[in-house]
Amino acid sequence: MPTQPYGPHVFPPELAEDRRRFLSVLKEKSYERRKVVLTSGRESDFYIDCRQSTLDAEGAVLTGRLFCSMLEQGERPQAVGGITLGADPIVTAVSITSVLRGWPVPAYIIRKEPKKHGTAQWIEGTKNLFTGMRVAILEDVVTTGASTLRAVERSVASGLVVVRVLCLVDRDEGGAQAVADAGYRIEPMFLREDVERA
Repeated sequence: MPTQPYGPHVFPPELAEDRRRFLSVLKEKSYERRKVVLTSGRESDFYIDCRQSTLDAEGAVLTGRLFCSMLEQGERPQAVGGITLGADPIVTAVSITSVLRGWPVPAYIIRKEPKKHGTAQWIEGTKNLFTGMRVAILEDVVTTGASTLRAVERSVASGLVVVRVLCLVDRDEGGAQAVADAGYRIEPMFLREDVERA
């Protein structure tokens, strides 16, 4: 696991413009000041819907580039996965970009409940995985850390070894600590204030 102090990822100078541009996309398309009830059940006066940015054409390219840069620093996973629906465009973008960068990693998607017919499986993409495979969990937004821990638990239950956990935005509301208490470390691309200041 990476050992640098907790905080937003520090990108190399050549990615400074990609970082700035992605923050701009997130602020424009994903950040809203309004009262909402989050998935965790908490009420908040702001909302960050990263899917609006990761499903954008330019946003998808930047998602892949920036996450791959993060994954190249430290142990490179053999696969990347996350919980549907927020992680779907992220793991896809990373998998595609990894091929273009010469170190292809497959993506897998974790269901919120098992498939109701056929194999009744929790994970999609199992033909590309094997027992003991070292993987990274990718998240869009971390609030309480509950969904991140579910992704870790489902991956481990399927025989995978979770070696890294990355997120696009940490809302800084206790999720990173909850994940740390379980023995994992979240590596955020951005913190909430990065998006707010963009």
